[in-house]
Amino acid sequence: MSQPPQKNLTLLHANIILDSIADGVFTVDADMRITYFNRAAERIAGVSSKDAVGQYCFEVLKANICERSCSLRCTFHSETECIDRHVNILRSDGKQIPVSISTAVLRDEAGEKIGGVETFRDLSPLAELRKEIKQHYTLEDIISKNHRIHGIFDILPNIAESESTVLIQGASGTGKELFARAIHNLSLRKKGPFVAINCGALPDTLLESELFGYVKGAFTDAKKDKPGRFALAKGGTIFLDEVESLSPATQVKLLRVLQEREFEPLGAIAPVKADVRVLAATKENLSKLVGNGTFRDDLYFRVNVVKIDLPPLRERREDIPLLVEHFIAKLNGKMGRTIQYISDQALSVLMHYGFPGNIRELQNIIEHAFVMCRGNEIQPQHLPQELSYVNSHSNSIDGEPLQNAERRALLEALDKHGWNKIKTSAELGIHRATLYRKMKKFDLI
Repeated sequence: MSQPPQKNLTLLHANIILDSIADGVFTVDADMRITYFNRAAERIAGVSSKDAVGQYCFEVLKANICERSCSLRCTFHSETECIDRHVNILRSDGKQIPVSISTAVLRDEAGEKIGGVETFRDLSPLAELRKEIKQHYTLEDIISKNHRIHGIFDILPNIAESESTVLIQGASGTGKELFARAIHNLSLRKKGPFVAINCGALPDTLLESELFGYVKGAFTDAKKDKPGRFALAKGGTIFLDEVESLSPATQVKLLRVLQEREFEPLGAIAPVKADVRVLAATKENLSKLVGNGTFRDDLYFRVNVVKIDLPPLRERREDIPLLVEHFIAKLNGKMGRTIQYISDQALSVLMHYGFPGNIRELQNIIEHAFVMCRGNEIQPQHLPQELSYVNSHSNSIDGEPLQNAERRALLEALDKHGWNKIKTSAELGIHRATLYRKMKKFDLI
């Protein structure tokens, strides 16, 4: 029997409305076979409605959650809606598309379950915008949108082009070696080796031979010549981390390298020319060490020709979302995972944390979250427990109330992008719905 004219008209109107919206929409029956596929779904998935209808939904969309935790199937069985879950679908042309999906149960007039409906939004433009923003805030492997770091970005090419000795000063975990590598990669010595050594990791008895090498017969176990790090860095750059750890005797030898451009391997009878650029790093204030007599003043002046001061992560909190996204992408590749996002709640925990270990600690926290997270989104419970404790006992950031700090950061991002919601949410690493909610919370609408 044919449907009544009024029901046919209502169905026609519904199809017209659904075909006019930008989000993909499809429905399935109780067997998970597609019964309707709108025009936006055709465009996003690259599959025509004719080819999609009658097929199982997982055969058409091929999302990365289909096999393990299909949201539509879970909704159909548990009758619990799924809202704004981020997944990837595989288009018919082989291209992966990031989408945000929401699911619900479909019922007939008697209230009986007859299937389900899923809507999905193409997040590709947002992903491209984030990629563009990331490129704008990246130099070599350094990611930042902090004004102090960008001030360093501006002068780094000039520093790199010179042959001057550079002192990089910053707390542990602030990325001193990354900046040293960037200087090397931007310099005329970029085709030469980059040799790094942590001066604080070796005892004085070994450090001298590691730096300058030795010749056969220099001591009992010296069976053959061994080149030191300065020799290995010939034509390139040597990076001396924790230079404040050098003993007085080694400081004298380094001073000679910087003044005379030569060094003597242990047991040698003639000096060797040092064709190498020296970059040094310290987590201490070297001028204070000079004042108390533990670091030579003449060496300090030789090392401190150009100084770069790196701020701790707590003074560049605007970089946390960018760094989190970078570490997630890096760990996905390393571990073969498909974690896509960090929830707003988990990101808020990180934004309010002090990070005594700086960027290195943040990287370790995200790696911990990868181990604990079984889905595709990092939640607060996946972070180390001590972070939740610290945040629950803190109501300020560097003396500023959390509410004021959050409102100020939000306002700065909005002003920067001319109150463009898409660009602002992309830069802050939050969903647009979250941005609207925060704007309403702080009376910015």
